This record gives sequence, structure tokens and C-alpha cells, in this order.
Amino acid sequence: MIPLAERLRPSSLDDYIGQEHLVATGAVLRNMIEGKNLSSFILWGPPGVGKTTLAKIVAHTLDRPFFALSAVSSGVKEVREIIEKNRTNRLFNTATPILFIDEIHRFSKSQQDALLGAVEDGTLSLIGATTENPSFEVISPLLSRCHVYILKPLNINDLEKLLARALLKDTYLSSLSFDIKETQALFRFSGGDARKLLNIMELLVSQTPPGAQVSVSNQSVTQCLQENLAFYDKNGEQHYDIISAFIKSLRGSDPNGAIYWLARMLSGGEDPLFIARRMVILAAEDIGLANPNALLIANACFDAVHKIGMPEGRLPLAQAALYLAGSPKSNSVIEAIDGAAGLVRETGDLSVPLHLRNAPTQLMKDLGYAQNYKYAHSYKGNFADLEFLPDELRGTKIYTPGNNPREEEMSKHLSRLWKKYGYDSEK
Repeated sequence: MIPLAERLRPSSLDDYIGQEHLVATGAVLRNMIEGKNLSSFILWGPPGVGKTTLAKIVAHTLDRPFFALSAVSSGVKEVREIIEKNRTNRLFNTATPILFIDEIHRFSKSQQDALLGAVEDGTLSLIGATTENPSFEVISPLLSRCHVYILKPLNINDLEKLLARALLKDTYLSSLSFDIKETQALFRFSGGDARKLLNIMELLVSQTPPGAQVSVSNQSVTQCLQENLAFYDKNGEQHYDIISAFIKSLRGSDPNGAIYWLARMLSGGEDPLFIARRMVILAAEDIGLANPNALLIANACFDAVHKIGMPEGRLPLAQAALYLAGSPKSNSVIEAIDGAAGLVRETGDLSVPLHLRNAPTQLMKDLGYAQNYKYAHSYKGNFADLEFLPDELRGTKIYTPGNNPREEEMSKHLSRLWKKYGYDSEK
């Protein structure tokens, strides 16, 4: 059977739920469509808020040829084939086609470059959909040729309308008996995602014996989702629970847990760049100076996934996850920066000591700027005993090396330099 979300997909703006700021009477996108003056644009918003549906409605309303590509499975070859095909069709005065690219943020620079000429010369109108900020993920030349419209998660009123429509309009659901006691859990787990709400409803129906009444309550929804662990939610509680399990597995040095939760996220459709970003953060926060290469590996993973996309991107993700899980751990970096930030909040804008100030003018030199500064490389071992903190914080120790081989070596080195900080007493 066709999924409920697809069966209920609206074909006109009048049936479209949500995004009133774009599609209500007099709103910018409705005016563009009704004025038949379509320009390329990008729809930016979370999953399940109607980006694909809106693109199809635009094409249907304007009676334009519609081509759809997914950035996950398509490349430059597919883009160029569509462009060349429609350049040929322009000779026969056909309507300008619409090229819809889902998850356009996953297109590499070369893939986005391939679109530029066709968008600029009007060979096609581009509609892109993205869950990521296009300012960061879409190349500037392409972004400058597109309007950006922000879509919002559906609110409670929108979700209520969607639920009512599903029970009334869908041929299959309207033939069943429903007992709707509560909707708080249903809407909470939906997280403003129309597709998620309809998927949960399908799960409830599928777990109800034939002929029995379908119960919709906070308890039935919660129990249903707990029994269907593979029902991964990219925005709701499952999203945060599973990324939490992944990060805790990395921090806990368990490669088996890490690779399992990674697979769960990928199979559920999680954005691979979101996963890669979290690993970059973990590499600095939980591994840090215990293994400085971890940050390089995590950053290289992010770049690789950004360049090659999926499904191949799962390989650098897996490699990085296993490497990070197997690395020694230290949180000394975050302890140091948070400790320094706390000092700044407590003490305010303390003056820079005169010997640390630059002295580009004679007046500054006369005032004592840079006086008594010791250039480290002029001294034995490239070190000069000097105070680098404000006078009020003189002798304050902020960084404490972690208990791992790499930082223990660093501690020994620092203890030879800075007796006042007591690094020689570190355990």
C-alpha cells in the first residue's frame, strides 16, 4: 500500500497545511505562483514540513515539466543530462521546466557548479530543498541566483488539521474506528513533522488487531514507538536519544556501541554532516590533547562526507567513529576554556600588562608599552620566564593536563618551565 503521507500529499495551495507566511493569500510565494512569475528559490526548513510538496504544487499549478533529483543518489552526470535535454526542448518553445533537488546541501561544489549556467540563462527554474543553512552549504554564485524561503515546523493547530484530514479524507483510515483520547504524545513525538505524524498513525493502525478500535492516547503512542526502535526520529526524542548514545559510546571508548549507533542513525536517514559535526566537537572536547590527531581525522571526515555524499560517506564516518572510540580521552581542553571563560565573567575586562602591549609609536614606547618584554627565541630553550596574565590574575593556573601519556609528557615539559604553576606535582 502507498504510504499514508504520500496518499495525503496535497496538490494545490488551498489544501496545503502550514507555512501561512509563504502561501496565505497575499503571501510572497503565493503571489509568485499566481502571478506566474517563477524565479529559482531554495526552501530551507526541517524535515516533514512540506518542502517537496510545495515544489510539486508549484509545478502542477504552473503546468511546468517537473524533474526531481535527490542529492543523496544523483551526481553531475544526472544534472547535466537534464540540462541538455531541456536546452534541446527550448527549441520547441516548451514551458520552462522545474528542477527540484532534494537535500541540495549534500551536493558537492562541482555538482552545484553544474547548475549555474542553466539557472542563469533560464534553461530551467531551480527549486532546492535543504535542512541546513544554505548560507553555509550552497555556493555563493548559486545562492545569489535564488531566493531563500524559510519553512517552519508545523504548530499544534497545523497538526490537528492534518490529523483530522487523515481520518476524514484517507480511504483506508476513514474505514476504521478510532478512539482518540489524547494527542499530546502524538504531537510531541511528531516534532512539527507532518510525515512523522502520519507514520506514527500508520504504526498504531498496523499494531491494532483487525476489526478492533485504534486507540490514540499518550500511553498507546509511547508504547508503540518503544516497541518499534527502528522508528528513528530525526527531530524528536529518538533523534536526541540516539545521538546521545553514539556520543557516549565514543566518549566511553566502545567501538562496538559507536558503530552500532552510527548504523542506526544512517539507516534512519540522519543527516551525515550532522553526525560528522558532532564527531569534530567530540574530538576536541573528549579527546583533545590526549590525541591531537583525532581532531584532524574528524575534520577530514566532515570534508570527505561533504565532498562525496552518501552512500559512500558512510565509510569515512565509520572510520572516524572507530578511530575516535579507540583514542585515549581527555577533557582538559574544555575544562581550560570553560575555566578561562569563568575568570573572564568574574573579573571583567582586565587591562593588558604594559610589557605585552604592542608599541608601534614613540608615544606608546614612552608610556612603557612593550617595555621589559622578553622575546622567547632569544633565550635558551626558546623560553623566557615572563608573566602573561593580567596583574590581578598573576600566577593563576587555568590549564591542568589530563591523565594520559600525551599530556603527561606535556606536564613534564611544562613543569620544567613553570615551577609557579605546580605542573611538577601533577599526577
